Amino acid sequence: MWASCNVKVCNCWAATSVPLRRCLKLGTTMAKSKFEYVRNFEADDTCLAHCWVVVRLDGRNFHRFAEKHNFAKPNDSRALHLMTKCAQTVMKELEDIVIAYGQSDEYSFVFKRKSNWFKRRASKFMTHVASQFASSYVFYWRDYFEDQPLLYPPGFDGRVIVYPSNQTLKDYLSWRQADCHINNLYNTVFWALVQQSGLTPVQAQERLQGTLAADKNEILFSEFNINYNNEPLMYRKGTVLIWQKVGEVTTKEVKLPAEMEGKKMAVTRTRTKPVPLYCDIIGDAFWKEHPEILDEDS
Repeated sequence: MWASCNVKVCNCWAATSVPLRRCLKLGTTMAKSKFEYVRNFEADDTCLAHCWVVVRLDGRNFHRFAEKHNFAKPNDSRALHLMTKCAQTVMKELEDIVIAYGQSDEYSFVFKRKSNWFKRRASKFMTHVASQFASSYVFYWRDYFEDQPLLYPPGFDGRVIVYPSNQTLKDYLSWRQADCHINNLYNTVFWALVQQSGLTPVQAQERLQGTLAADKNEILFSEFNINYNNEPLMYRKGTVLIWQKVGEVTTKEVKLPAEMEGKKMAVTRTRTKPVPLYCDIIGDAFWKEHPEILDEDS
């Protein structure tokens, strides 16, 4: 029996072509080819170890996109909630993200310091986040805009930034929230002048040129009876996404005594989800309340 098997194996080996036999003998080099040298042209884009990796996405030419899709001015809650839904989808897919911050047409995603996701390659971080976000924007569009058709696909550009310490990361997020406040205050006054006072966009821009935050607040209050501090926090502070335990109530059939067969009961399950918060992240209070975000072992 064994002799017969050996003869068959020998015959098969003899019938194998010489080049293939060489590849089989080399084992791990079988997949090599003379063209593989082109891999040497790939740049090393590994993010520095033990640093926070941040991916920031921005809408491409979103002023035009907002005009074409009739976004409300100065803020469209539908668009902001859609952005947050997309960011939540990204966080669920890429669980190494510990916090995200969004405002207007941008979102920043912070990955764990110790994350070794895709060997910390910047291109992988950016492309996975951007593609997941953009596809989610199209997928969930009708949930928020209902009868408003999506006229053309939106685009998002991304960048990867590495921050070496907790303080630099906090300063980055503070910068984005300060930017949210500056832009929203300006836009609130600008569109009030256009929509309620009848100024043209050029005239409104000239009226606001050189004004400070106090001046803008005074215009809003004295001319439009608007107290900026009473505007929704989502507009003034942006949206913070962090992981929190949430109780979900679902109705399902469960095993019950015979006399109750076929009935359904409400079942509560606790899940960890990215939850939106509308709060200040520039001060220390937020970080003291959520120390797990900056925890080295998070």
